[in-house]
Amino acid sequence: MTDRIDRQWQRAQRYLAERQFGPARAALESLLLRDPTHLQAHLAVGRVAWAEGSLRDAVRHALDAARNTPREADPTVVVDVVATLLQVGEVVAARDCLNHPALANLRDGQTLVRLALSRQMVNEHAEALSLLDRAAAAGVDTPDFHFYRGVESTFNGRMQDAEREFEACLRQAPMFGRAALALSRLRKQTPESNHLDDLAARLRAISGMAQGWEDHAALEFARYKELEDLGRYEEAWEALERANAIMYAQLRYDAEYERRLFDRLIDLCTSDFLKPVEVQHEGPQPIFILGMMRSGTTLLDRILSNHSRVTSAGELDDFGMQLRWAADHRFTLDDHMLQRLPGLDYVEIGRRYLAQTQWRARGRSFFIDKLPRNWMVAGLIRRALPQARILHLVREPMDVCFSNFRTQFSDRFPYTYNLDALAAHYRQYRRVMAHWHAAMPGQLLAVPYADLVREPEATARKVLDFCGLEWEPGCVDLTRNKSAVATLSMVQVREPIHARSFGEWRHYERQLEGLRRALEA
Repeated sequence: MTDRIDRQWQRAQRYLAERQFGPARAALESLLLRDPTHLQAHLAVGRVAWAEGSLRDAVRHALDAARNTPREADPTVVVDVVATLLQVGEVVAARDCLNHPALANLRDGQTLVRLALSRQMVNEHAEALSLLDRAAAAGVDTPDFHFYRGVESTFNGRMQDAEREFEACLRQAPMFGRAALALSRLRKQTPESNHLDDLAARLRAISGMAQGWEDHAALEFARYKELEDLGRYEEAWEALERANAIMYAQLRYDAEYERRLFDRLIDLCTSDFLKPVEVQHEGPQPIFILGMMRSGTTLLDRILSNHSRVTSAGELDDFGMQLRWAADHRFTLDDHMLQRLPGLDYVEIGRRYLAQTQWRARGRSFFIDKLPRNWMVAGLIRRALPQARILHLVREPMDVCFSNFRTQFSDRFPYTYNLDALAAHYRQYRRVMAHWHAAMPGQLLAVPYADLVREPEATARKVLDFCGLEWEPGCVDLTRNKSAVATLSMVQVREPIHARSFGEWRHYERQLEGLRRALEA
């Protein structure tokens, strides 16, 4: 029996190496009929199911792998199981595996790094940083490690440590542009203390290399940021334009497809369709904060999580993941998902979402789910989770669009790197949000960013009242909130509330005139 299983496993491995997923899956499923506890086979067939878009099968095999992980398992295998569970959205099972006895006394540096990244993915940033500190003690000393440790130090408010890590990264890898950008963002640069000469040298060094890569763009974004800090706005704009052009050249954004997609979403999601399911969920409930990226969602998150009955869970993809699970599909919003929306079980979506997230409340009544792009599915959130509160951050159009244009995001947001694309995307955002507010009157609270900054206490009182929470003195004192923050606002939100971000685009009024006209239209 063992020899036969071994032969089947080797055959499946050959198919996988040749990317013959159909035969590989057949061989693995045949193996599992003979040995349902074969951990590696569950991981492998789960990966095949994920590649083929069969999300439910991927979830099932990931959970089977977790159930069949022995106490004496190799730590690297346990980490593989954790990574697989996180990929398919099984956060609770992943956290159980993170406490596996095989990991208790781990000393291997690279495995500690992988564990830290898993902790980071579930927003357990203090634990992630502790694991990275152990990895450093174990001798890990690579550019990627220093970069990740610097980022995690920033999340945890250890800014001096972060600066040392980013500098160590750049000493080892001078073209590691993301580290240079992170270093520039740690503080406002001054004429006496900045990195402009250093950035210029790094950019000269890549002039003869193949350009168009993310780190090249990051060096230009860093140069833009430092030049702007020094008030050298013409030079800053030139760097910003180059940075965005480098990124946009690598990506694709189809404004017409996005418009058609949201047309169908709006047509489908009528007031009747969006009526909440009749269910009463027990336990802690979510407060969703959504809106355009860079609209002030982190500021509201910090204010709300100062309340004694509220905790911040960070930016969660759990609702989108459960929507995808219900549709057995890997994408949250596309043509296939729109076809499936009418037939989905929204009671089950809500139940599964809470099963994966309520642990994050840590004894409090509410937890904040602050994923800005949930604006696309706000109506579906309301249908699946009738007790949830939904807060919509609204920031002045030019301010929020310019803030997107000057920020290097991942390649998942190509529209941020081109002004015409940015204007098109913003128009869709405003159109969809107007629809949600009209189709579900009174079910979402619009929170103007300007009010939150200029009248923080009065605005916070309105927000708390909408959430069913009583006022508590000190909610608007950001300096009280010592918890980790893992967004691009991680430096600013550790300061008292300020109004410096209003109208920053006006330094580039001439260059942004086309964007202004497009947004007004």
